[in-house]
Amino acid sequence: MPFDVVVVGAGPVGTTAAGICAKAGLETLCIEEHGTIGFPVQCAGLLSTAAFRECGVSDRSVQNKISGARVESSMGHEILFDAKQTKAVVVDRCALEHEMAETAANEGAEFKLKTSVYDVKGGTVFTRGPGGHEEFSFRILIAADGPRATIARLYGMERAKVYLSGIQADIPFDCDRRFVQLYPDASPEFFGWAIPTAEGRLRVGLCGQTHVPEKFNKLMSVFGPNATTHLVTGTLPLGLMPRTYGRRTLFAGDCAGFAKPTSGGGVYTGVRAARHAAEVAVLACERNQFDDRFLAEYERRWRADIGRELDLGFRLFRMRQQMSSEQIDALIRALGDPEILTAIVKYGDMDRPSAIAALLLKKPAILRCLGSLIPSGIRSFFR
Repeated sequence: MPFDVVVVGAGPVGTTAAGICAKAGLETLCIEEHGTIGFPVQCAGLLSTAAFRECGVSDRSVQNKISGARVESSMGHEILFDAKQTKAVVVDRCALEHEMAETAANEGAEFKLKTSVYDVKGGTVFTRGPGGHEEFSFRILIAADGPRATIARLYGMERAKVYLSGIQADIPFDCDRRFVQLYPDASPEFFGWAIPTAEGRLRVGLCGQTHVPEKFNKLMSVFGPNATTHLVTGTLPLGLMPRTYGRRTLFAGDCAGFAKPTSGGGVYTGVRAARHAAEVAVLACERNQFDDRFLAEYERRWRADIGRELDLGFRLFRMRQQMSSEQIDALIRALGDPEILTAIVKYGDMDRPSAIAALLLKKPAILRCLGSLIPSGIRSFFR
């Protein structure tokens, strides 16, 4: 069956791209390997207000509103950032993704669920699913197939630079619903978190590269013996693939390493990339141009939009991996300066950290903590 656009993956990235293409009048198919959109849930569910707006959905998936964060070191020091206004929301990801898929379907996109792609040749994807083996031809393909990056692997393309393993669990626990809790020392390769999802409910998790189950169990012990109501594991790719287009295909979302290296969140950057991918796909179909030279326009667009933030974020991620517990503790104490706290609350942005990073790296107290850990690549961003 011929389509103008085939999208692989029906998460927020894939459904965004599918909806835009269908709205533009293109015959669009969205293929999803799972039987239910939004399940299994492999996300902490914390979205910045900007990321939530990008999804273009109603408030019905929102479970909680967050105004700040408490950061705790293993040496007992902590700081509290409180914007006193909503900076992020905790969502039911299944409900969020269902609504985004419904929007795309209403625009005219077709969906194939419980269907996986096992090969791509020329302008055809080969799938297997409830209907057996099927083939779907396309003029352009948008790969939004998550960390497994099936399409990129089939093409033999270089993928994300780093892969982290994650575990999280929902537990009953009373806490202040306004604040996320962050534990940098819970996982030296990244960090641990505790996110209040509702009254008396907490989502605890971490990502790392080594001994992740042991680190997770240690973090869970902080909250005492609790019955786990929902336990999930997942993979977090970080670091952009070197090239996000080729062979009539555009790559967006986790399969291309679009997650923010500073927080692991992938919705804002992934959906922004999906919008650029869909716009270029529409242009390509209108002009009947699908060569790599034309598709490079996609990479130019997303780099102009979010490339600087992602590049800086990965450098900050590498710097964080070199920091000892003592350095983390010293940094937390330095950030506790009232002037610095005020600046972070005023200028901090979960999705675009370059502004606050530039400001902090001018503070003598911060420079004393980080010293030679700050690579020249980061310094050059702010010259």
